[in-house]
Amino acid sequence: MIITDSIKTTSYKVVLPFYIYAAFAFLISAILLLTSSSAFTDHYFQPHILAITHLMALGWGTMIILGASHQLVPVLIEGKLYSDKLAYASFVFAGIGIPLLVYGFYAFNMHNPAKWGGRFILLSIIAYLINLGVSMSHSKKENIHALFVFTSVLWLFLTGALGLALVYNFTFNMFPHDSLHYLPLHVHAGVIGWFLMLIIGVGSRLIPMFLISKYTSTKLLKWIFVLINGALISYILIFYFIKITEVILLPWLMLFAGIALFIFYCYSAFKHRIRKQVDEPMKVSLLAVMLIIIPLILLLIAIVTATLYAQENIALSLSYGFLIFFGWITAIILGMTFKTLPFIVWNKVYHKRSGIGKTPNPKDLFSNTAFKVMSMSYIAGLLLFVTGSLMIQLLLIQCGAVLILTAASLYVFNVLKVVAHKPRQI
Repeated sequence: MIITDSIKTTSYKVVLPFYIYAAFAFLISAILLLTSSSAFTDHYFQPHILAITHLMALGWGTMIILGASHQLVPVLIEGKLYSDKLAYASFVFAGIGIPLLVYGFYAFNMHNPAKWGGRFILLSIIAYLINLGVSMSHSKKENIHALFVFTSVLWLFLTGALGLALVYNFTFNMFPHDSLHYLPLHVHAGVIGWFLMLIIGVGSRLIPMFLISKYTSTKLLKWIFVLINGALISYILIFYFIKITEVILLPWLMLFAGIALFIFYCYSAFKHRIRKQVDEPMKVSLLAVMLIIIPLILLLIAIVTATLYAQENIALSLSYGFLIFFGWITAIILGMTFKTLPFIVWNKVYHKRSGIGKTPNPKDLFSNTAFKVMSMSYIAGLLLFVTGSLMIQLLLIQCGAVLILTAASLYVFNVLKVVAHKPRQI
């Protein structure tokens, strides 16, 4: 598991604040989703949707990934994290910057709140990038998983730097076009370069580990790495520089091929697993791997529609974005949180007690009943919200938002239950 070597393991004091922050960011996002439901029947480039998207992308997805990766990277490279202080700095800068940026979008104040928010977030990314870069440079262990992680952080830096520049572009006209013109680059660098690259790099290590599977294929992962980075780079070149409409599907095909190979990788790990019984968090995580196919299909339809009719389908674009952040990324986090967080807390509480009497299993630290209800509420809410968004039916959107809020509340309950766990013997 992640907690395998006390020498290489990052202190829980570094990791836990990220998990707690992310949990409440998810809850606040779900509340905003419900109170701003009517915004999802209109264009996506508007204050409330921008605020929710950035809170989900940064406060939810990025914060929990930063926390988990501070714990996992030392295991991947078989060495220590370079600096706990840089990890704390990354948390503090992001923790201050995210609410400032989200407020800036929500009130559509692109002056000091949004700009200072963007500055703090970029400082957080720089601290994280330096910490990982130096940690990996000091390690004698090279592997494909670490390459995925470091490359994803480079894409995150590009995403953050461009995002800050686009905030300035609202008031200083830094670019020849308005910010909406560059939004696809910002979104895809973040979604594909940061989230997808990192999730594949970490998931390709964690999924076989949690399934207790001996399957691995460095050659397959190298192909995935090339295809996904190639897809993103070719998209940028075609869309912004070459402008050859006829080949706009090429990046999508490369991306689809890379994701298909990753799904095959996960299936092979599942097929060769030693532990035949798969627990609930692992089922949700494996479901999340498949969920990426749905927004990918919507993206293809949106590309074809825009190419043939020279007009964007707003409902498709909204549903695509929603499925990325509230669907694919959220499903992975919901599953992986309760495969990683209980081990971190168990190690904190019972590491020195494990040889003295019987201790609880890590899975006993959270409520499995609450997890199951959370999963059912989440899946039902996701289906209702997406259906309502595609059909532009406000009632379905609101019903879906209520169920997602229920899932977020149960998630926070379980996270706090794990974090607050006190030592006890069985």
